[in-house]
Amino acid sequence: MTAVLDVPKPRINSSMLSQYPGRPVCFVGHVDKVHPTGKMFKMLDGEGKAAQVELNDPLEEELSGIVEVIGVVSNKGTIMASTYNILREDKGIAFDLELYNEALKVIHDYPQHYPFQVAASE
Repeated sequence: MTAVLDVPKPRINSSMLSQYPGRPVCFVGHVDKVHPTGKMFKMLDGEGKAAQVELNDPLEEELSGIVEVIGVVSNKGTIMASTYNILREDKGIAFDLELYNEALKVIHDYPQHYPFQVAASE
């Protein structure tokens, strides 16, 4: 599913999931709970709202902390992950998920200043 990685993806939080069915997105959150099968996990965004993530293959590593997921939003509002990255603390500085969430709101409130998506006519 390399096409998902090759196209622009909006950064979203849980409350924005319903606006992007069938579209690729980037979601950053804190891993809350991993399903025993390793093929699903629940994440919490900067507002503490949950998002469900599904994987094609079971996890091969322990997943915890802050994770960036790239995938497609299903009609049920689940993120069908193509890839994920664990965001490790750098030199003891923790990732501020609440501040990240505030930045997302600014980006979505002022899209004319943050044109991250390419129009189909271009």
